[in-house]
Amino acid sequence: MTTTEINRDELPPQAAILCAAFLRCVAIAQPLQCLAPALPPPPRGRTLVIGAGKASAAMAAALEALWAGPLAGLVLTRHGHAMPTRSIEIIEAGHPVPDESGYRATRRLCQLMGEASPDDLIIGLFSGGGSSLLCAPAGKMTLADKQALNRALLASGAPIHAMNTIRKHLSDVKGGRLALMAPRTPIVSLIISDVPGDDLSTIASGPTVGDATTLAQADRFIRDYGIALPPAAHAALARPDAETPKPGDAALAHVDNRLVMTPDRALQGARVELENAGYLVEYLGDDLQGEARALGAAHARLARARSLEGRRLCILSGGETTVTLRASGGRGGRNAEYLLGLALELDGAADIWAIAADTDGIDGSEDNAGAWLDPQTLSRARHAGVDPAQALAANNAYRVFEAAGGLVKTGPTHTNVNDFRAILIAPT
Repeated sequence: MTTTEINRDELPPQAAILCAAFLRCVAIAQPLQCLAPALPPPPRGRTLVIGAGKASAAMAAALEALWAGPLAGLVLTRHGHAMPTRSIEIIEAGHPVPDESGYRATRRLCQLMGEASPDDLIIGLFSGGGSSLLCAPAGKMTLADKQALNRALLASGAPIHAMNTIRKHLSDVKGGRLALMAPRTPIVSLIISDVPGDDLSTIASGPTVGDATTLAQADRFIRDYGIALPPAAHAALARPDAETPKPGDAALAHVDNRLVMTPDRALQGARVELENAGYLVEYLGDDLQGEARALGAAHARLARARSLEGRRLCILSGGETTVTLRASGGRGGRNAEYLLGLALELDGAADIWAIAADTDGIDGSEDNAGAWLDPQTLSRARHAGVDPAQALAANNAYRVFEAAGGLVKTGPTHTNVNDFRAILIAPT
């Protein structure tokens, strides 16, 4: 994993501090570090492993390193995120839009669940990204219907809770339904959180977790965000069995869901890194949401106010923003768009640096984790012929930081604890 596309030795000192804090956050959230305390005892029978998410392959590799007995099973991860394993099969699939690979692998995973006996143990490995990777369309929906649904959700600007409420009611495996496929077998799910509030039923759309959301809520979100559903999806929502199993349902009594890593824990590690570098830290929390560009502008105003105090300070936050697509053909995920909104509001403030990056190493569907900025970022982009304001209007934030030399590229980090944002105020 590289730090950025620029040699770290060539980074300005403030940017190097920000990148080091980001990498510390990622390191704390590595599966090998967080799985061991949560492992169950081995069963009398077989240990079967299932899972899905951007971190699931690394979780499988970590489990193999930590588990004393034999393992077998199937885990889905995003294309490019696989890791070598000895006995657990890793299948790469589409994200954020499901593909044929994920569709076929989910059917195999369900078959594996159905073959488990009461003496066996099923270990679930779930992290963010599992909602797209696990693809079992409800009713008569096809894979094409599911793909159309995901594209509509991603373009809607809906928060993750709303998107996953809809997904859970249009799936045969989400919202606790996967656990119903092995009703006689103990299931222990180990879960890495990437969602605000660490709601287990939202992470990967909660395949083994009782779902407190309802069909009525899904219908309301569909209306509120103007989400166009395929006809088969409307029919699936009208089925008598479309409602998901709820928390406390006796049918889920055989499941033990264990949260093994949270964004807050990872961010607190980054906080220590920043404090050791000589900065006070103002922590805004791990659950910030909202429109990416708007949150960036709001944080710029906060940073300007703090800069008047003359202290060495870092404003640290996590969470998951949203991007409403206003144009087609633009490049850039929510972190780049947040950072560009921040940069335009700062307008070259002389003493402020910042970073915004996704801890999974992929900002949206791009090849970067995010980007960093310094007081000259916008001027470098303009000198390269890129208009930052026009780029933001076209959802093309990637181009600004590419031109300015500020892209953060790590490749897949093999974990996922949501977004990392840090604004450094370094008075001269």
